[in-house]
Amino acid sequence: MIFNSFTFLLFFPVVTVLYFLVPHKFRWLLLLSASCYFYMFFKAIYILILFFTIIIDYTAGIYLEKVNDPKKKKLLLILSLTANIGVLAVFKYFNFFNANLSGILYWMGYTNPIPFLQILLPIGLSFHTFQAMSYTIEVYRGHQQAERHFGIYALYVMFYPQLVAGPIERPQNLLPQFKTEHRFNALDVSEGLKRMLIGFFKKVVVADRLSIYVKTVFSNYPEHGSATIVLASLFFAVQIYCDFSGYSDIAIGSARVMGFKLMENFKRPYFAKSISEFWSRWHISLSTWFKDYVYIPLGGNRVSKGRLYLNLFAVFMISGLWHGANWTFIVWGALHGFYLICGMATQKWRAAAANKLSLGSGVLANFLNISFTILLVTISWIFFRAVSLQQAWGLLKGVFIYKPGFFIGEPSYFLYDLMAIAALFFYELKQEYGLHSLRFLHSENWGIRMASYLGLVFIILLFGVFDGGQFIYFQF
Repeated sequence: MIFNSFTFLLFFPVVTVLYFLVPHKFRWLLLLSASCYFYMFFKAIYILILFFTIIIDYTAGIYLEKVNDPKKKKLLLILSLTANIGVLAVFKYFNFFNANLSGILYWMGYTNPIPFLQILLPIGLSFHTFQAMSYTIEVYRGHQQAERHFGIYALYVMFYPQLVAGPIERPQNLLPQFKTEHRFNALDVSEGLKRMLIGFFKKVVVADRLSIYVKTVFSNYPEHGSATIVLASLFFAVQIYCDFSGYSDIAIGSARVMGFKLMENFKRPYFAKSISEFWSRWHISLSTWFKDYVYIPLGGNRVSKGRLYLNLFAVFMISGLWHGANWTFIVWGALHGFYLICGMATQKWRAAAANKLSLGSGVLANFLNISFTILLVTISWIFFRAVSLQQAWGLLKGVFIYKPGFFIGEPSYFLYDLMAIAALFFYELKQEYGLHSLRFLHSENWGIRMASYLGLVFIILLFGVFDGGQFIYFQF
């Protein structure tokens, strides 16, 4: 089931009302059943994959707590992680590596005898697999007690608001919340619904509308001029942000209505003044996952400079592969690793240059830093959006080798695109710089607040694209 569907408009209020009507001791069962129903809308049989990893990790958690021998504990952790990564390897990466093996063997004059798998990728596989792995790692480290209630543990992996696209939660935050009785709270309901409205605006008014222009240009890029490709790339930067952060807003909001607090996943990343800051604002639950479970175990900042750069680059390459089994995602990750290393290596030089130019940290310096960060991120998004490296190189050539012409498509749609981006920019600017005098959804004036709710609903219904478009990150 997707959030921007008529089915969800029925599912959400029914589950929420039942949640507050059902006695607390049975709520886990209601939410687990609802989450199974939510997931089985995509491909029902794949629920068995989820339960396979749930049973493995639930059992591993209990034995990790019982066993005292460090070697046996490590073996249990390895078995649990292998099971999880094995599922990812089969369903997500097998055909990718097999295709690359075929290419190498073909180059050597041989034929690859290994057949390709004819299977669909389970939706949101990387998200719930990483959430499950964080549980066993935390139990292994002694930071989390093993969960004895199988249903509660299954719900931790399957909680429907964040099941297929995060935020990737940690057991310390989410598990205790399933055991806490959440009474109906008008403030939680109000704040949750506002957050969901913002999420729907980002998804159907901004992301899905911009996707029409982006798809038209990217799929026929040889026919378009440089300015058009640049604009389509910038539009995609906004599209993917609104698509993913819109999902996170709806997830966080729908959980908040029932009293659950999920972690924040985005903090206005396009106001970041460096790539390093960008990654502290973009997909926070994944970047902190890699930091805690990969980067720090590799040595973190306590190693030589050369090793530090190597570790950073490796983590971003893995992050790219996490996003998809395609070289475009690996190059996307590698580019961000390269950006980050260059930023660290040139930090003193850039600071000295800024001092000589008297840029300091004023408005002009911030503007330049933000603009340069957006430029770097947008170049990387070209690889992320392209279906192949060949298309990505073609798009980059289209940008840097000037070709005249400017395409706007249907003028009214183009105008809606610009209006949607302007509205988003105003909202983000207000949030970033705390312009609290400009309150709408949170105004203390009841009339302004109600008018803002109705206005936002009206905008979503009038300008939204309701074609059932899935969220981009579902495929990961």
